[in-house]
Amino acid sequence: QVQLVESGGGLVQTGGSLTLSCAASGSIFSLGIMAWYRQAPGKQRDVVARISDDGGAFYADSVKGRFTISRDNAKNAVSLQMSSLKPEDTAVYYCNAMVQTSSRLIFTAYWGQGTQVTVSS
Repeated sequence: QVQLVESGGGLVQTGGSLTLSCAASGSIFSLGIMAWYRQAPGKQRDVVARISDDGGAFYADSVKGRFTISRDNAKNAVSLQMSSLKPEDTAVYYCNAMVQTSSRLIFTAYWGQGTQVTVSS
């Protein structure tokens, strides 16, 4: 079993900043790509940013230059620093990790429970 626990969501005004954190625990042999997704009411869940185990990062166009993803491989953790927040960033943010749970080269996707980010105008 693998658990992803998120923290750091909340209410912030337009232009403000928040940092989301996610820690993975359980039967982890190694972690592959870690990512943050978000889902606004009535919309599909979309990737916000993802980071490979060697630090290579990808960002959705809508957050480039405002969000920064980072990871701490020693702590099995990933963070998302969000700045210059806009009302359209309001969503539930989910942590995602590709986890290898044994010496077999098979990765399984795990999700956190989600954390609400609300940006007021």
